Amino acid sequence: MDMANALVGRFLGAALAASFLLTLTGCTADDDAPRGAGGGSPVVVAPGRPGEQSRTLSPGQAARQRPDDSPNAADRAYVRRMIEHHRQALTMSALAPERASADGVRRLAERIAAAQGPEIGAMERWQARYPAPSGDPGGHDHAAMPGMATEQQLRELAQARGADFDRLFLSLMTAHHEGALTMAGQALAQGNNGAVEEMANEVVAVQSAEVHRMRAMG
Repeated sequence: MDMANALVGRFLGAALAASFLLTLTGCTADDDAPRGAGGGSPVVVAPGRPGEQSRTLSPGQAARQRPDDSPNAADRAYVRRMIEHHRQALTMSALAPERASADGVRRLAERIAAAQGPEIGAMERWQARYPAPSGDPGGHDHAAMPGMATEQQLRELAQARGADFDRLFLSLMTAHHEGALTMAGQALAQGNNGAVEEMANEVVAVQSAEVHRMRAMG
């Protein structure tokens, strides 16, 4: 699957980056850590490939070789769209306490709200840290996002009670989660920012498990 390949690729990339840049500083005469030519400057050891010797770099050289994870258009689109995606999940989950008949459905809605509310806050903080460049068209393509319920479906969910609510909630939320997984896979394949990668991986881990749970409940 494309998403699985993207996840493996991201994992291997992170592992290589971590193994490449290992900062060692010398503090006392007894330390085994390497020092710079002056005897006190920290150096960075860059392990070589199999069969090759390691290299020592100055902190400045290491910084220049560190991968650039500046946000790109895919990162910004993912965060912008996923905030709205999560908000709809919260709207749907807020209906469950008074309308659901199954305890499992109510508990599921509580877990979704408990997870996605803070995730919205984290994504909004990310947006504040990385404001969109001037001229960025942004966009309001919320209805076109995968898994989003229509206004009619939301009205039907709000009007349903008991077992009817449970069935409709599980059906709509399963599709909603599957849409989120699609969006996360796109971000992992096309994005560049490490924080967005972490957020997308969290969505994959949590919502994949919840999809399996909802299918079993339905």
